[in-house]
Amino acid sequence: MTAPNWIDRFSLKGKTALVTGGTSGIGFVAVQVLADAGADIVAAGAPGHAHQDVIGAVAALGRRAVVLTADLATPDGPVNLAREALGAFGRIDILVNNAGVSRCAPLLQATIEDWDATMAVNLRAPFLIAKEIAPQMIARRAGKIINVSSQTSVVALTDHGAYMASKAGLNALTKVMTLEWAQHNIQANAICPTVVLTPMGQRVWGAPEKGAPMLAKIPLGRFGEPVEVADAILFLASSASDLICGETLMLDGGYTAA
Repeated sequence: MTAPNWIDRFSLKGKTALVTGGTSGIGFVAVQVLADAGADIVAAGAPGHAHQDVIGAVAALGRRAVVLTADLATPDGPVNLAREALGAFGRIDILVNNAGVSRCAPLLQATIEDWDATMAVNLRAPFLIAKEIAPQMIARRAGKIINVSSQTSVVALTDHGAYMASKAGLNALTKVMTLEWAQHNIQANAICPTVVLTPMGQRVWGAPEKGAPMLAKIPLGRFGEPVEVADAILFLASSASDLICGETLMLDGGYTAA
């Protein structure tokens, strides 16, 4: 018997991936990693983001890219995005719900507007996009859904009430996706990174007085890098992870083990 080829198991050749928040931060790195593994890319970003940078980066890896603009805070935005993405290449094999917002405030100062905006982008949008994408996955009996959640979905962080609630909801939604869609050979999973040193992460956590207390709780002693999240996305997007369904994968340097 010939041993299985590990490169083939991690290859995304012939696949198409939709990555929300794919024009900046973790999403942009994930786009490059998925393209490098062989996938064509539909990247969704907010107006004004560097769309040509995405197209150029993917083209340099020998793959095709389409960049779409979407307002995920509205009810129609996620639905229209999903339909445009399906029209771009005719199918979506891999859905990466990566886009998210964080409006930090103590609970007593948090506003209804901030709460609703956080829930709309972080929880409602992934539901609406998956609802549009899943039927063609079901018809082909194949699909991967990766929901980018957060360490804060399972352990509380001051000033993150709305954010934590939205990400905990995303974990729960992932489990229901599994119960309803795994029978159609669709694997839905969530990944939960700790602080990741994107430009935004650097701004929020870069100051020693802010970052040091968080670092003290991480046994590994450091924050994450965007490519480490992207590599986890690649694993869950590939056939190497076909038995993994409904999981919340912690990328936290041991934070939740302490």
